[in-house]
This record gives sequence, C-alpha cells and structure tokens, in this order.
Amino acid sequence: MKVKRVVLIVLDSVGIGYLPDAHEYGDEGSNTLGHIVERLPCIFIPNLVSMGLGNIEPENLIEKTSIPIASYGKAKEISAGKDTTTGHWEIAGSVLNKPFPTFLSGFPISFINSFESAIGVKTLGNYAASGTAIINELGDKHLHTGYPIVYTSADSVFQIAMHEDLIPLKRQYEICRIAREMLTGELEVGRVIARPFTGNSGNYYRTANRKDFATLPPDNILTAIQNHGMEVFAIGKISDIFAGKGITRYVKTNSNREGIYETIKALSGEKSGLIFTNLVDFDMVYGHRRDVEGYASCLEEFDNYLPDMIKTLHDDDLLIITADHGNDPTWDGTDHTREYIPILIYGSMINPGMDIGIRNSFSDIAASVADFLGIEFETVGLSFMDIVMKK
Repeated sequence: MKVKRVVLIVLDSVGIGYLPDAHEYGDEGSNTLGHIVERLPCIFIPNLVSMGLGNIEPENLIEKTSIPIASYGKAKEISAGKDTTTGHWEIAGSVLNKPFPTFLSGFPISFINSFESAIGVKTLGNYAASGTAIINELGDKHLHTGYPIVYTSADSVFQIAMHEDLIPLKRQYEICRIAREMLTGELEVGRVIARPFTGNSGNYYRTANRKDFATLPPDNILTAIQNHGMEVFAIGKISDIFAGKGITRYVKTNSNREGIYETIKALSGEKSGLIFTNLVDFDMVYGHRRDVEGYASCLEEFDNYLPDMIKTLHDDDLLIITADHGNDPTWDGTDHTREYIPILIYGSMINPGMDIGIRNSFSDIAASVADFLGIEFETVGLSFMDIVMKK
C-alpha cells in the first residue's frame, strides 16, 4: 500500500529548545515547550505524550513514554531568520540564505511618503509595536483623521491596522495589496498584514479578518505536488504564507478549533496529495502576549482533539505534526524565539517509536513528504521515510 495523503499540521511557534546559533538572535536558553511544562507541570497532554513528544528532548520535563505510538524527532532551521514565512518555506523545501529585512526603527520616510501618495491618505505610526497596544495608542487619532496605522515588529512585516467601521475590509485589503506591490528590493518584507480592528476608545480589539500578503515563494513541495496532479489543500493562513502558489484549494480559519475542524472535515474526502494546516493561536494569541497559562490551555485543547483527528485517518494517510519556530511565552519581549521544531509522524504504515534524531533542516519534512507520495522533488533536505516506514 502506498501513502495517498499526507496531513501536515504546523503548531505555530511550538518550539522545543534553542538552536546552536540562538545567541545570534538573543534567544540562547529559550525553550517554548520546555519552559511551559516547567512553569505548569500539571499540563495535561496525554495524546501528544503517547505519540512521543516527551521523548524528543529528554531534558524537558514533558512526560516520556516507553512505547510511543508515533515516530519522533526534531529539526533545526538553517534559513536565516525565525519568522513564520521563513519557517514554513523551509518546511516546504526552500532555504533562505539571506533573511527578510526588518525595520525596527520604522520604514524609510521616503517609502512612507510614496505609499501615502499611492493610497491617497496620510498614515500614523511607522514604528515597531505590539498590535494590541498600538491600536489603543493611536485608535482615537485614527478614527478622527481616517489615517491607517502602520507598524512593524521584530519580524519582517509591514502591518496596517484600520477600524472596520471606518474603512471597509475590501478597501483595507486593497491598501495592503498596494503596499505589497511597492515593497520590493531592499524593502521586500516577508509579509504585509492587514490588521482590522473594531471597538471604542480605550477598548479597541483586533477582529478575525486578518489577511496576510506574502512575497511570492520559490517552487517548493507544494508546486511539486500540484505538478504531479495531486491536491494541495491549505487550511488556516497557509495560502497567505505561500501567496497562493502551489495551492489547489484553501479555507481560511479564525481559530485553532476551526482549523482542527476543517482538517478533520478534509480527511473525510478521497483526494490524494497534501492537507497542510496552520494552527496560529499558539503564536498569535498566546506566544506574542507571553501568556503561559493560555499557551498551555491551547496545547491541551489541541491534544484533546487529537484522537478525533487520528480516528478520521485512512489506512493510506500519514500525519506529521510539527512547528515553524519558537515563541517562548516565558521569554523577554514579544518576539519569536530561534528554536528546534518537534516532528511527530503517525499512521498505519509508520513504525511506532522510531527516533529520527536531530534533522539538519526543516526541509527534511519536504523531502520526506515527496518520498511518501512518490514524487520527484529536489531540496537540500534529506528524507526520513526509510527510517519510519514499515517494510
């Protein structure tokens, strides 16, 4: 029997310990999973434990199991950066030797002036800030002037916050597309992000209508699967991260719960290829806000739904659970952390309890997906299929 479908789930930011070069990013000592369990040892994630999550990094306090039902390991990032786009692209087989640019001091005034001319209105902000903080800092002025709020972060992003009652979503997305087209060359950030918000003075809050406009990626495992006549079904923000390239169909989601539901729903189909899901709540709702308790609860929620997902798998399906970077909620600041990512591989054709070790690149996942599906794909990654597949 051949693998018909691979289900690839990215637990956004669920890192498992700092990388050897983490000191270059100010992240030496970070450990998203390890520090959550250290702070909250009563966290209840029995299904992830049974798969072997605790066996990946023995020094972490996550419970180990003597008989994991999945194969397990971890991978290091060789791309320059620690952002969502870089992590996902490397998972898909594309390694970036040069990081996307960041603008912690704000974007050049010359660009802002050109952007304002292009959209026909002035802007506010243009500095690095927390998204929840800046809309409360500048929300009143935004409503008074009608000027969009521009801001960035330690990631390679150009974010634009606009009140939904003032500027319709269609226009908000149009403004972001204009920014995406203008941010080229040395200004080519990984993502332009629409950050719609609503509410009143002193109580502004972001809505679920966020939209990412990523720069176009190189060819990758998604395009390889599509070129072989198979389906690539993107769930969550995957389609945005890859600018739609290599995606045959997609569905947007507003929460982890929706993403899990859509993944289980997709599994009831008979298509071949890849179901690629991003569960963003870990990162967006809890990691950046340094909410340890919330992050732990989010892990417990995913763990609770995991049996339903496993139960829906067909005999010729294969499940891979991983992450794209870290975001240690116990760490200083609000930025991502440069960490290893866990890898759990499960399915009826997988040898349980196989340790795939420390993989030299996230792109080993792409190489393995290609092998599992029986398609040709060139990448620097090395497949772990021969280690985990039953003979």
